[in-house]
Amino acid sequence: MTNLATNINNFDAQAMLLNIKPNTSLNGNKTLSKEEAKEAAQDFEAFFMTKMMESMFEGVSTEGMFGGGHAEKIYRSLLLNEYGNAMAKTGSIGVSDDIMSAILRMQEAASSQPSDKIEVKL
Repeated sequence: MTNLATNINNFDAQAMLLNIKPNTSLNGNKTLSKEEAKEAAQDFEAFFMTKMMESMFEGVSTEGMFGGGHAEKIYRSLLLNEYGNAMAKTGSIGVSDDIMSAILRMQEAASSQPSDKIEVKL
């Protein structure tokens, strides 16, 4: 059990270094507000869109006089990440709405169930 606690603490420390909110579901039973659930769903949609676009651009060749190389791979990754964030902010795909409602439904179902388990905090 100590290894699990160490891993969770290491993950949270890494998340804070990356300016990402730590995963509170591993550290306690914090329920997300509607705004936090929306932000988490939007982050997921941005990640999903970025990964989808990365697979689309895998076969695109940029070799030539002004293209290619290691720097272009890095730039493309950053560019696709920003495209994913922009697409998620506009809500044009609609994945985040479904994810947000699923998060809120799961929290509601978990809070309405009788708790016969012993809560252990790490």
